[in-house]
Amino acid sequence: MKLRYILPVVFAGCLLAGCGDKKVKNSSSDTTKETVTTTVSASSTTAKTTTTTKKTTTAVTTTAKVDPPKDLVLRCRDTLEVYEDIKLDDFITDKNVELKDGSVMVNTSDTGVFEVDVPYIYNGAEFSQKLQYSVIDTTEPLIINAGWSPNHKVGTAFDLNNYVGFADNFDKHPSLTYEGEIDPNKVGSYPIVATVTDSAGNYVSWDMNINVVNEVPKPADNNPRVNYSDFINNYNTDDVRFGIDVSVWQSDVDFNAVRDAGCSFVIIRVGYYYSQVTLDDYFRQNLENATAAGLDVGVYFYTTDNTEEGVREHVRWIIDQLDGHALDMPIVFDWEEFTNFQKYGMSIHDINEIYAAFADEVTKNGYKPMLYSSKNFLNNIWSEKTKSSTPVWLAHFVDETDYDGEYAIWQASAYGHIPGINGDVDMDIQYLNKPI
Repeated sequence: MKLRYILPVVFAGCLLAGCGDKKVKNSSSDTTKETVTTTVSASSTTAKTTTTTKKTTTAVTTTAKVDPPKDLVLRCRDTLEVYEDIKLDDFITDKNVELKDGSVMVNTSDTGVFEVDVPYIYNGAEFSQKLQYSVIDTTEPLIINAGWSPNHKVGTAFDLNNYVGFADNFDKHPSLTYEGEIDPNKVGSYPIVATVTDSAGNYVSWDMNINVVNEVPKPADNNPRVNYSDFINNYNTDDVRFGIDVSVWQSDVDFNAVRDAGCSFVIIRVGYYYSQVTLDDYFRQNLENATAAGLDVGVYFYTTDNTEEGVREHVRWIIDQLDGHALDMPIVFDWEEFTNFQKYGMSIHDINEIYAAFADEVTKNGYKPMLYSSKNFLNNIWSEKTKSSTPVWLAHFVDETDYDGEYAIWQASAYGHIPGINGDVDMDIQYLNKPI
């Protein structure tokens, strides 16, 4: 039978100011036990003609003391950045012992002063040392929408938040202020300096002109329309195929005519979420008719979710609407309200976690997730970890995209014309060498 012993854990403090350059001495000790066996023979006894000999074996246990190193060296980085991905192997800058598991991640999910318990091996025994470190935020807020020179209707209340969009990597509620005078009741142009500041004191400022006008002009639509046949001719190669994405805005779609025009797949809006989740009025009709036409089908969900719990609930709602319908293509996450992102009370880190929750819930239900976003937000909002976790559907309305990240589908135009649809439709290219 093997004897098992629980080794006591030994801790010694590491002051914050000295974490990077002090040797740590352990005054406590640990012990291991070795077993010594002594054999004792009893004397023989005789009873008439029968002689028996009995041997008794007695186990005597002694303990050999095993101490931690007297001059333990475990030096760590004093300061980490919030949300920094760092393993113990990289966190420890100097050591004279073996780490038990250097792949363990150091917690950087909040700012402040923290301790990490670092298990290590010495002379075959396991010890543990507490090290102290700080997590700080040195990243300035991100200006998503600088507002340019917005027009404000005279005689209405002015709120700069209506004209700009910003976010912070950590702070859910960075503050917006401005310097300058604006009279919303008097027509004129008012120069201001806008500033966004986060909870760590990081800030960014920029110049704006607020135009107070009698009437706010409607934006002009000067976008050229593109025939689907020309779209195919412009981008056709052996490793691509062409598709569209549709919603209630396209009304009744003749998917047989769409298919005959060279379209191979369609991504259908299942619904959207603002204050409540709403089914797209044409979803079920589009799903049935596109499938009947032999097109490969996926779905997308337009959302303003700002909690992981909420987005998981909405994925389950999507699954209910599909009602067991198999999809050829992914369920796509479509979050676009970046123009006034600050109104949703979350950080850049938060929205990446929300997508991770969406993707996890989709996968749990047997479907494939996908992230839809434009070039600007793929570069500035979505982390490399997020973009590499699932396929990306890129939106970039140019003749040739210069986005240098990975993407499996490119939405190249929102102004396509295709037989079977009255009006504009989004046109897409799928790259067959990129898995979805």
